[in-house]
Amino acid sequence: MTDLAMPVAAARPGGLRRAAPALLGYAAVRALGLVVLAAWSAARGKNAYTLLTGRWDALWYERVAGLGYGYEVRLPNGDVHSNLAFFPLLPWLERLLAAVTPLSYADAGFVVALLASLAAAGGIFAVAEHVYGSRAAVCAVLLWAVLPVGIVQSMAYSESLFTALAAWSLYAVLTGRWVTAGVLALTAGLTRPVGLAVVAAVWTAAVTPFVRRRSAATAHGARTATHNPSLHQARAPEPGAPRDPGPGARRLLGMLLAPLGAAGYVLWVGHRTGKGPLGYLDVQAGWRNGFDGGYAFARFVAEKFTSFPSALAGLGLITGVALVLWLYVVGVRQGQPLGLLVYSGVVVALALCASSYFGSKPRLLLPAFPLLLPLALALSRSRTSRSALVVGGAAVASALYGALWLNGSGPP
Repeated sequence: MTDLAMPVAAARPGGLRRAAPALLGYAAVRALGLVVLAAWSAARGKNAYTLLTGRWDALWYERVAGLGYGYEVRLPNGDVHSNLAFFPLLPWLERLLAAVTPLSYADAGFVVALLASLAAAGGIFAVAEHVYGSRAAVCAVLLWAVLPVGIVQSMAYSESLFTALAAWSLYAVLTGRWVTAGVLALTAGLTRPVGLAVVAAVWTAAVTPFVRRRSAATAHGARTATHNPSLHQARAPEPGAPRDPGPGARRLLGMLLAPLGAAGYVLWVGHRTGKGPLGYLDVQAGWRNGFDGGYAFARFVAEKFTSFPSALAGLGLITGVALVLWLYVVGVRQGQPLGLLVYSGVVVALALCASSYFGSKPRLLLPAFPLLLPLALALSRSRTSRSALVVGGAAVASALYGALWLNGSGPP
């Protein structure tokens, strides 16, 4: 298998067979969520399919697919909502699928989301199996499926597509396929701004072994020179000695490829708006979105404690953030691979420290699947009957919450 081979569930012999229980379980959970959403929406006189494909961000992606970039909405308060805020890979796929099938852009977005969610489940399984084994991998996929905002995985949004590209890029990193990791990181960077997390993971995983070897070699050389100073001098390679630059060259190529997607789009936006390399930040500012280190979110949570009913919501937010941070710390203590820790850490930081759209934070955390690995490992060590009961109960709760959420305020 070459380094450029696309990772699939069968990356190792029998991989698809081992992943089958996880993929079937994932499909069952998502089907339950869609059925409950359809019934709930019908009871309220709403169209479930419209909620999945024709509102909020899904509508913006559809407009990019159909009209290209340049559409914007000017609000009465002066804010400008430009579709340049939305990265291009999902609308490109919508346009491509609509061009070769009878599907509309909205239909194409739904199909892409469904296929990407299965690819994401496969990628999560591959990563978790590589780290903790098949049983924990099945649990990780099912836990990702039953997240409270798991219904987003079936929406014409970019979360499923991004998670699929990120998970398979991380798997490529874990298995030393550096060019594949770089290509997938590039495409993840064309999907969402948080593609920066995948780039950071690829770079960190690629550089760390080199740094460690250099440090170890320096320490070893110093000890050797103490006993025999003449050995401290570098030896010139013998004429005609074989050289094998392949692994290092592929690692470097993967690192060079990884940031090109995100960097290319951000620079293009800057050029199009005439505001230079940081023009994309101005576009985000028009949506009142930015990075403030979590100050605005902390103030938003604090304001919840001004009255008793809202204080319960504030307590729930604090509990949720504490749980996320606790899961990250547990992952560190369990010795998760550094690439996974860097990836999930950047995703969490960008989600929690964004200055707007506080109701979207659970959705923005959706791609941070390595946070679920400690829970998956614990669940895998339980009896099958107990694990099935936990996952089944969570699946029902997730389906009900998803239906309630989309029929209420819902995303963004």
